[in-house]
Formats: sequence, structure tokens, C-alpha cells
Amino acid sequence: MTETNALSGRSWRSTALYAVLVLLVVFYLLPLWTGLVTSIKADVLATAPFLPPAPAGFTSVHWTRAVNALAGGLVNSLILAIPATILSALLGSMAAYGLTTLDWRYQVPILMLFIAGIFIPYQAVLIPLSKFWASVVPVSDLVGYVGLAGWVGDLVGLILSHVAYGIPICTLLFRTYYKDFNEEMIEAARLDGATTHTIYRRIILPLSVPMFAVTLIYQFTQVWNDLLFALVLVGPGAGAPVTVPLSQLGASLSEVGFGIRMAGAFVAALPTIIVYVLFGDQFAEGVST
Repeated sequence: MTETNALSGRSWRSTALYAVLVLLVVFYLLPLWTGLVTSIKADVLATAPFLPPAPAGFTSVHWTRAVNALAGGLVNSLILAIPATILSALLGSMAAYGLTTLDWRYQVPILMLFIAGIFIPYQAVLIPLSKFWASVVPVSDLVGYVGLAGWVGDLVGLILSHVAYGIPICTLLFRTYYKDFNEEMIEAARLDGATTHTIYRRIILPLSVPMFAVTLIYQFTQVWNDLLFALVLVGPGAGAPVTVPLSQLGASLSEVGFGIRMAGAFVAALPTIIVYVLFGDQFAEGVST
């Protein structure tokens, strides 16, 4: 009888646990479901956000208009996010290597500067940053000299700004990862005559793949979703990242335009979802180490 009661108690607890998990899944997926349903409804039916449309009320026009409106911004965001992400991660890895495995003077003060850079808000540097880029030779003119389109040059300042902002957090993430490395392995490489560059290239870099996945996903998401720097440093126009036209999507309509805005949100979020799917396993491995 006691064993039966124990089994019954465990079964009840398992049922309660699964019920809570199902409720959490519904809670987190409900906004996505609502946005998806709204994006395929005619605007006159958007007042019932949770209910799927009837066959007569289904429409794909919101997705078509969103893709057409955001296509140029998606290309610009890829031109912005890919180099900014790779440079931030690579430079952060190099800085963390120098701040972790090498001994030199003023190492701690330099590390404090990197940590302080993480907590500087975007709003605090908007005016100095915009004045700085306005005072230098226009990057678009320089890029035009080598035969590239001027609107590509408009993104160079934004790329460098995101790289500078991303290096501190990438450095801190890599430094935490490198502190757990086997120092005897690195010391053995030094005794064998390996230079600092060789140790980084042949030992540290191959072992950093999981943390590169973490920093790449994090930094790519930050750069891709940025609107503040994009509005101030680039503004609306041919070279604007996708967040700028997304913020203006449906603004010219006489109504709110929930359908096209929801479709635009899904279109703009698709690249970040792809990145998470491609690097999800490495991300989980890097976070768990």
C-alpha cells in the first residue's frame, strides 16, 4: 500500500510538472502565434488577434509588401552585421588572450577599461560619435574612390562604431573562457619555441570555437537589432539597416497596419533565427563551459 501511494505521488508530481511546462510553452509562444496570425489576416480582421483567419480572410499581401519594403534594409544589415560581428569577436579574442595568458605591466588597469566600456550606454555617446564621424572625411567619398557604391560607405562608420562597442563584452566573455585553459599546455608550447602568435593561432584559436559561437550569436543579435545608432549615424535612406525601414513600416497607412508590421517583424527577425539554428549547439557548449 505504501509503495502504491509513493508511485501515485510521483505520478501526480510528474503530471503537475508537465502541466506547468506546457503552460510556460504556451505563454512564450502565444506572442509569436498572435503575430503570425495577424500577419496573414486582412486588416479588418486584426481585432481578433488569437483566432486564425477564415479562408476568405486569409491574405499574403502583408508579407509581400513587407519583403519589398525591407529587402534593401536586409542587404544593408547583412553588410553591417557580418563584418562588425566577426571583427568584434576576433579582436575580443585577441585582447582576452593578451589579458589572460600573457603577463605584462598595466594589465589590470587595461582590463578595468574594457569592463568599464561595457557599461557605457549608447545614449551617452550619440552626440560625440555623430560629431566625430561628421568631422572626418566622409567615408562614402573614400569608398567611392575605389569604385564602390557610396551607400556602402555610409555603413562603414556604423560598422566601426559597433566593433568598438562590441570589443569590451567579447573580451570579457573570452577572458572568462580562457581562464579555464590548461596553463601547462601553453607553457609546454613556449618551451618548444612557439611564439605568442603561434600559440594563439594553433592552440588558443582552435579551442575557442564554442566561445566564438557565443560571441557571434550575441554580437550579431545586438548589431542586427540596433536602431539608435542606425538612426543617428545613417538615418533613413538607401543605406539604412533594416531596423530603420521596419520602424517606419505602415506609417503611411491611414490605419495602424498591424498586419504589415507583424509580417515585417518576422521578415526582419529571420536572419537572427537562422544564426541561432546554425550555431545553437556550439552556443550551448560555450555557455556551459
